[in-house]
Amino acid sequence: MNGLKEFGDFEIITWELKTPSNCLHKRILRIFEYKFAIFKIKKLIKFHQPDMVIAERTTSYGFLAALSGVKPVAIAQQGRTDLWPEKSISLPLKKLLQHYAFQKADLIHAWGPVMTISMKEANVDMKKVLVLPKGIDLVKFGNKNNANPEKICAVVTRSLLPEYRHDIILKSFAILNEKGIDFGLTIIGDGTQLSKLKELAKKLKIENKVNFTGRIPNTELPKLLQQSNIYISMPTTEGVSASLFEAMACNCYPIATDIIGNQSWIKHRENGQLIAVDDFKMLAEELIWSFKNREHRNSAVLKNRKFVEENANYNTNMKIIADKYHQLINTNSPN
Repeated sequence: MNGLKEFGDFEIITWELKTPSNCLHKRILRIFEYKFAIFKIKKLIKFHQPDMVIAERTTSYGFLAALSGVKPVAIAQQGRTDLWPEKSISLPLKKLLQHYAFQKADLIHAWGPVMTISMKEANVDMKKVLVLPKGIDLVKFGNKNNANPEKICAVVTRSLLPEYRHDIILKSFAILNEKGIDFGLTIIGDGTQLSKLKELAKKLKIENKVNFTGRIPNTELPKLLQQSNIYISMPTTEGVSASLFEAMACNCYPIATDIIGNQSWIKHRENGQLIAVDDFKMLAEELIWSFKNREHRNSAVLKNRKFVEENANYNTNMKIIADKYHQLINTNSPN
């Protein structure tokens, strides 16, 4: 939203569902709220008379945007696919909602190539798809890395949720600890797994080398990345990760899971390393390899910074997106 205001001079009115969906009874309440949401949205539209509607997640807000009656509509898919979880009993319904949203949208955002795979499988008109990450602030996330070169200074910036596999990361560092390899591991953020992970660190006898920062202001993130020489991300599924771009911009060497979302950006032992899902032994081995091969890391982080500058620059990409929105508005204007 800040990018659209800054580079497109947009005025933005926001609306979102109020009920969280973090437990069963709240999910039920959220379904009821969602059922009547279109009436609230149409009331809002009648009052504000917007030039366009923008929505993220094709199966929920994207569907509501498509129903709104406003043209143009821009929607964004959030992950590799919005049909998630893949074994959900509501999957047939989600497919119908997504199909309608895809059909009615004037522009569909895919923040990376991995997202286009499921779009093509859903027979989306790919002429409507813009493949472009939103980008990151390359001034804020500067390449001024001052990590201690004599030890592994690793950072993890993903939410402390089960799918991000922080336990695998801790187990790999326990192996490093047993081998007498010096390290510091910073785990940024909060989530449902925090207390379990702290207990696991104690059990593995590495609690003195692991710093759980908890939730931090976003302004502190660049400094912590710049104090790290290795960035680790071990999700089981991934679309396009802004946190990966942030780390690459700050000259952190990336080590991530060998899944299709990460394969778009990382080539194994070229500009980073790819690890089999849930393989903490492989992660430990690749951490040791990367630390021993300093020249490789130094070369890789320079390539990664250049890649981010050319492909994920917030100033460049948000200007493209803002201009595209203005083009859509002008095309759909009755005048």
